[in-house]
Order: sequence, then structure tokens, then C-alpha cells
Amino acid sequence: MSSEDDGGDEALRTLLDQAGSGDPAAFNQIVAEVYPELKRLAHYQLARERNNHTLSTTAVVHEAYERMADHQGPWQDRDHFMRAAARIMRHLLVDYARRRNADKRGAGAALLTYEEDQVAGSGGQMAVLKLEKALAELEELDPRLVSVVECRVYAGLTPAETADALELSLRTVERDWQRARGYVNRALAGD
Repeated sequence: MSSEDDGGDEALRTLLDQAGSGDPAAFNQIVAEVYPELKRLAHYQLARERNNHTLSTTAVVHEAYERMADHQGPWQDRDHFMRAAARIMRHLLVDYARRRNADKRGAGAALLTYEEDQVAGSGGQMAVLKLEKALAELEELDPRLVSVVECRVYAGLTPAETADALELSLRTVERDWQRARGYVNRALAGD
């Protein structure tokens, strides 16, 4: 890593500390710096939704910005900030699905196939809600497993990137991923 990278990382850590202390200007600087990553993250999550989704990538990023601004930090580093953003975006999509299904209550719901390349797919909004329920139950049992799912599914990270982001070994991430998938599949099959 070059000294320029160290300086950039240190500057970001300073901004994260300032934002965690309630400095809105620091928070805005962080968002400006990671905005392209936030757009990529939102695009990745929306790509897993139904085809005719009415939310745009920009709308998801801006709504996440609003929510994160209301509950600033503390964030330890860029990875922690991005994991928080991924979680907020996940909750945004779940909230959106709940609102869309308020009148339908399960009409046309399909069983969710929980694969790396498909979260909601054609299963629609009910699949998103079922997955969210399964993840909430899993979080009560083992929050780390949910962090692995968020990194892999919602942030689109590889196993190695997930290991780096969560400061775990690659083997631990692989085992946790397998356990989380098994739990979620059993929970969804029980629905």
C-alpha cells in the first residue's frame, strides 16, 4: 500500500470519527467519496429484485443517505460504513415490499430459492419479506452469519472480500456462508 493510500485511509478515518461525533459536513464528505460505491451497491441490490421495480438506484442511494444521516456512526472504517449502507438498503427494500404487499397479503407468493445469484428473483415482494423474516430469526441465533449474508448477497462481495470486510478467515466465511444458507433454506421451506 502506498503512502498516498495510507493518507487517504487516514483522512477517511478522521471523517468517520467526525461524522460519528455528529458532524454533518464530515458525513457529507464521506458520502461524496463513496457515492460511486453506494450506487454500485444499490444497483446490485435492485438487480436482484423483480424486473419492473419502481425504485431507482439513485432513489435507493438517496433514501439510504437520509437514514444514515439520521443515525450517524460510529463507523470504524470504509468497510464498516459500506456494510451499514448495505444493511440500510436491504431494510429499505424490505420496507418497500411491505408497503407494496399491504393490500395483497401473500397473493401470488412463490417460494424463494436462496442462491448466490438470486435473492428475490421472480418470487416478488413476498419473497423479500420471507427472506427478511428468516434473517431476523437467524440474527437472534448468530449475528455474524447475517453479516456474512449481507456482505455476500446484499453488498455483492466475494468470499475473500467478505473475509476482509468482517476481519475473518476465508475458511470461516465459507463455513458461515454454508450455515447461513442452510438455515435460511430450512426457514423458508417451513413457511
